Amino acid sequence: MTHPAIAPGRTAVITGGASGIGFAAAKRFFAAGMNVVIADTHIPKGEAAIAAAWAPIRDAHAKDAGSYDVIGYPLDVADFDAVAALKTYVYETYGDVAVLMNNAGVGGGGGAYENLDGWLRVIATNLMGVLHGVQAFAPAMIASGKPGLIINTGSKQGITTPPGDTAYNVSKSGIKTLTEGLQHSLRNEPNCQVSAHLLVPGFTFTGLTRGATEKPPGAWTADQVVDFMLEAIERGDFYILCPDNDVTREMDNARMEWAMGDLINNRPPLSRWHPDHKDAFAAFLAERVKSGG
Repeated sequence: MTHPAIAPGRTAVITGGASGIGFAAAKRFFAAGMNVVIADTHIPKGEAAIAAAWAPIRDAHAKDAGSYDVIGYPLDVADFDAVAALKTYVYETYGDVAVLMNNAGVGGGGGAYENLDGWLRVIATNLMGVLHGVQAFAPAMIASGKPGLIINTGSKQGITTPPGDTAYNVSKSGIKTLTEGLQHSLRNEPNCQVSAHLLVPGFTFTGLTRGATEKPPGAWTADQVVDFMLEAIERGDFYILCPDNDVTREMDNARMEWAMGDLINNRPPLSRWHPDHKDAFAAFLAERVKSGG
């Protein structure tokens, strides 16, 4: 990891970090010699898992014992005051934040005219939780004058918006737009060394993998996603669009192109799943994959 923000003695804050992609990222940042703050609603349960996972890492870095740390912090990202309190705690404890990974997320929102409570929960956690993290931490990260990373976890469902959990799609679409606007602001901020990045995982085996107790063959592990993410950040990529064992980048490109084509060509929305257009999409996808995207 050669990005200057990922350096010994600096600090990473990860929301939704007690499991899945956030937990895999926490392990990598800690192994790089960083202080790691894992903020999660499940921290009471997460503390035991964290202790078990850190044991071999601490052993491997025994010569540096005490020079950096990992802690759990109970947090509901939907509560801005709580996120602001986390920011105050981290700066008072470590004096620095190099990496902010806004990763907390939930599903199960529902369709457009159902489950209002589910909608409010999903939007409050997924979208407002990211906004809360950005607004609480970004000004201090910018003002430090040091290299920094703000990584927001989006979803392919926020780009191609498949039928199903519309609330989740809306929240992840919002994260994409928010992160694009954030990066534009950061690159126009004088002397700013902080950059934003949109992490878009593919099919990943995490706590949100419904009904699965073992990793499905088509899914990547959380560790694979984090490896891909760090490589992309080193390249300077903003869009970190992960493949998986079932879906290639060429397939993703075709799906995204078709989705935008609904607007350009005045097709029905979500025409990929429309009976009058699904065969045309299948032929389009096959041609794009055959031609290499």
